[in-house]
Amino acid sequence: PPSNDLNDENPPADEKPVEPEDKSLFHEYKKAAIETLDEMTAEEKAGQLFLVRCPAAEQLELYLSMKPGGFILFGRDFAGKTKEQVINDIDYYRDSSKIPLIIAVDEEGGTVVRISSNPLLAEERFKSPQELYAIGGFEEIKKDTLIKSEYLLHLGINLNLAPVADVSVNETDFIYQRAFGKPASETAEYVKTVVAAMKDSGISSVLKHFPGYGNNADTHMGSAYDTRPYEQFVNNDFIPFIAGIKSGAESILISHNVIEAIDNVPASLSKNIIDILRNDMEFTGIMITDDLSMGAITEPESDLPPEIMALLAGNDMLIVSDFESSFKTLLNAVKNGDISMERIDESVLRILQWKYYMNLI
Repeated sequence: PPSNDLNDENPPADEKPVEPEDKSLFHEYKKAAIETLDEMTAEEKAGQLFLVRCPAAEQLELYLSMKPGGFILFGRDFAGKTKEQVINDIDYYRDSSKIPLIIAVDEEGGTVVRISSNPLLAEERFKSPQELYAIGGFEEIKKDTLIKSEYLLHLGINLNLAPVADVSVNETDFIYQRAFGKPASETAEYVKTVVAAMKDSGISSVLKHFPGYGNNADTHMGSAYDTRPYEQFVNNDFIPFIAGIKSGAESILISHNVIEAIDNVPASLSKNIIDILRNDMEFTGIMITDDLSMGAITEPESDLPPEIMALLAGNDMLIVSDFESSFKTLLNAVKNGDISMERIDESVLRILQWKYYMNLI
């Protein structure tokens, strides 16, 4: 029954309820990002959702005119180029839009080195996490991460698609050479070390490949089905990702593995997977799909294109190779009512906050 006690704890009517404190990763940039968002056209918003494979020269101006959120550079974009040429190219890409581009690269060290494999750009390749650990433990990993991050920032790269947070202890696993190669708790320590060093340097990190490759096949070739029970993910694969989130990783890359215990579609298209990250792990950063042109994604049968499925699942940025086609697909989906502008605004706002946080805007 209602209490008549004058000392009741209900606040006086003129007091506003206290807003819950915004603890999201980029919360201090929200106001500025909203102002920027309000001035954008539907086309400009659509472009921001794409992290695009840097095109060949003949497509460059077309791609830049569609104002993508960012470019990912691969080996071919560095081949035969000097440091000065790379810096000039990247300056041109980044400043071609009033909202500067994210410039991303996979420079993991070891077998995945898009830049340091070019002798004009580096005296030697960056080493793999396993090699670094063998030389000098976590201290060596930290030192290498700081050197690498500074090197990438000098070229104009502001996002390194690292660290690999997959737990892999079997040398036969597809992902083993790229992973830390130790059990979950040690892999978590590795992820924490790398994310902290990247944050100190001022370059953004990507935890990949959520929810964990385990011993699965390469999804560039076709769908990889993971039949492990959900508990195994909770007790094993999720641990390094949680460590990375707690250390302030800005983004997470979602794989195309089909995790049968969670959903029957690739993780990158699964709302259940995204909900685990957003709700259970309280991740407030940027969700990025692995490349939607990979074999695993060109297979699923659905009425909706993968770009739209990925956004409806809750991803923020989509990695694509054929930007022109994906861009048109998204604009058509908005026109047809397959996806709302509210859903697009939600992710664009997050991406803009990230860009303010990165001092790009």
